[in-house]
Amino acid sequence: MDDIKKLRDETGVSIMQCKKALEEAGGDIEKAKVLLRKISAQVADKKGDRDLGAGTVGVYLHQGGSVAGVVVLSCETDFVAKNEEFKSLAYDMAMHVAAMAPMFLNKESVKEEDISAAKEVFIDEAKDKPEDMREKIVEGKMNSYLKEKVLTEQSFVKDADKTIGQLVKDATQKFGERVEITRMERFSA
Repeated sequence: MDDIKKLRDETGVSIMQCKKALEEAGGDIEKAKVLLRKISAQVADKKGDRDLGAGTVGVYLHQGGSVAGVVVLSCETDFVAKNEEFKSLAYDMAMHVAAMAPMFLNKESVKEEDISAAKEVFIDEAKDKPEDMREKIVEGKMNSYLKEKVLTEQSFVKDADKTIGQLVKDATQKFGERVEITRMERFSA
């Protein structure tokens, strides 16, 4: 029972799902966390076509007022939008935007021109490398570039083991409805 409570406190997932994951993992909390992440991805996929009719705006203003991050975290109902944990998640994501300065919300929002421009730079950087390695080098640099510039691909500043995309999937599982970041902005003086 203590392990179930500990897993619940760490993940925010329902007690029944924590119990089930711990049983499946043979009592190993770390394995249970992995199982819960898989479940959250499946839950998010199932709820991906639902309408987003509510949400909250998370705003983070850095001390001194020189940097601000704003995130619109959308959900299906006002019930979830008014939840303090949901609002706190939006605030944390806004803080992340202020700190990490992502250029794109998700991979789908990266324009073809941006990909082409980055690829040209990486091809030029790899021109002195052996020909059979160039393609892998360029691909690795592109993946690294997207991980650095795309919000949903970035490691969360408060927990580097999770990406922002994983936090969204976890929130979908936790709150029981579709959750999505629909807009983000970063302002600096």
